[in-house]
Amino acid sequence: MPVRWIASGTAYANSFVYGKILVDAGVLPTAVEPYAGEIETIVITHAHYDHIAHVREISRLCGDAVVCIHEADAPGLSDDARSLAGHFGARAPGIVPDVTLSDGDRVGSLRVIHTPGHTPGGICLYDAAAKVLFSGDTVFTGGSFGRYDFPGGDRTALAASLDRLSKIAVEGLYPGHGEPVACDGWRHIAAAREALRHHG
Repeated sequence: MPVRWIASGTAYANSFVYGKILVDAGVLPTAVEPYAGEIETIVITHAHYDHIAHVREISRLCGDAVVCIHEADAPGLSDDARSLAGHFGARAPGIVPDVTLSDGDRVGSLRVIHTPGHTPGGICLYDAAAKVLFSGDTVFTGGSFGRYDFPGGDRTALAASLDRLSKIAVEGLYPGHGEPVACDGWRHIAAAREALRHHG
């Protein structure tokens, strides 16, 4: 199944279309419009504003697509402080998710991997058959990782999350920011894991 990358071109996060699933909703609704007829579910990797800014409008655009987020980050959809909305001069979307996710849940072919550290309810989404990982702000290509100095961040938890990700077979790595890679994603995860060990 192809991964279609919707780059934000701004400080906001990438979105990806994977089958009937949209991963993250910080991009403008007009960028999602070409895929609106296909998308049935929106999965939010974590509740920071740059990933959720337009979730209400995009859900409506996609025929009331089901909005999913990890249970620990669900309050951020309506909480300005948890979502860091003030950093963007904005307010949280003010919605309640249709589905709250837990570690091991499945959304289509994707398995939810709870990866706290950047936020308490951060998740990655993994398709084992395709060796594809949507990593949100847990890990980025180039061997970097999400900040853990925001409220709810936890360096120890992030290190454990990277350890966990390093044990799975990842070729395609599709992060919340920066350019994705279609192969050797595991190398980027290994580099991020090593970098965190020596960080700070």
